[in-house]
Amino acid sequence: MPNRIFNFSAGPCTLPLPALEKAQAEFVDYHGAGMSLIEMSHRGEHYDRVHYEAIAGVREVLAVPDSHDILFIQGGATLQFGMVPLNLMTVDKTAEFLNTGTWVKKAIADAEKLGPIRLLWTGEAENFTRMPTPEEYQVGADAAYIHICGNETIGGIEYHSYPDTGAVPLVADMSSHIMSRPIEWEKLDLAFAGAQKNLGPAGLALVIIHKALLERCRDDLPAYLSYKIHAGKDSLYNTPPVFAIYMMKLTVDWVKEQGGLAEMEKRALARSGALYNTIDRSEGWYRCPVDSASRSRMNVCFRLPTEELEAKFIAEALEANFSGLKGHRSVGGCRASMYNAMPVEGAERLAEFMLQFKQKNG
Repeated sequence: MPNRIFNFSAGPCTLPLPALEKAQAEFVDYHGAGMSLIEMSHRGEHYDRVHYEAIAGVREVLAVPDSHDILFIQGGATLQFGMVPLNLMTVDKTAEFLNTGTWVKKAIADAEKLGPIRLLWTGEAENFTRMPTPEEYQVGADAAYIHICGNETIGGIEYHSYPDTGAVPLVADMSSHIMSRPIEWEKLDLAFAGAQKNLGPAGLALVIIHKALLERCRDDLPAYLSYKIHAGKDSLYNTPPVFAIYMMKLTVDWVKEQGGLAEMEKRALARSGALYNTIDRSEGWYRCPVDSASRSRMNVCFRLPTEELEAKFIAEALEANFSGLKGHRSVGGCRASMYNAMPVEGAERLAEFMLQFKQKNG
């Protein structure tokens, strides 16, 4: 067993050890070819098999219906902040947003350069500590689409059910909770996710788009920025990020072997529950600023009584082999990010460490 710590980084983050070990074993000489997969032509038979098995694996594990196309696009989720409005906005349609934190704000900043936007709701006055309820906003009939972020890593808030937007297409940034629970595809017209949370290494985005929405995309875009081009070429318009897609395939295979999305959701609830229970039973010594109904199962954010204690907690946690617990620089505090590959044991041991730290410093 390699000497591996519990990595609570928000991303890039921990990946399944079996996937890493398989990649290590195959890296120099891939399947007896005498060279690495990353040295081969992306048009050759070895990568061709990896590519289409990755697509098939995503479709099976995520239960993606035939009504949706699966795309692999470089640039991570950040490129999608621009690609979505480029493809979907028109002169007579408005892009609508539910502003739940940093990642929606970044998407708004790109979209408003390209056309009219409408802010349906914002949690800024409440420091982005909760998701909106359906009664707090109304989707416009003239909307090109409505954009949400399913899980905000910085604030530690999550939609536990996606909004029902009727005839208006729903676009969801699922970067930090994709593959952690079953997905309500009947509500989603376009979902995208940067790979570096639950899918694989950074640099790749998974995009899943309804075929009907794909038909409505613009035709006058530069080729690489067109969803239609990527769909028409099976995500092989140009040289794809071969290694990232290969690692995603291995990760998806691992999820399937572990029991699929139902098992991933069970583990996510166990991990986050271990920490939230510790926080809630600390009599306010540990404090989670998030509304209980919106608590994220991926990113548990919490504060200690003072910033000095937070710094001490993070330093001593690292000595105890718990890495990546510093909160985002924009909000401070502590944050434990626990994606699929984090063992439940890691969360349980961190909860024990939290109890011991409180006993010594409370």
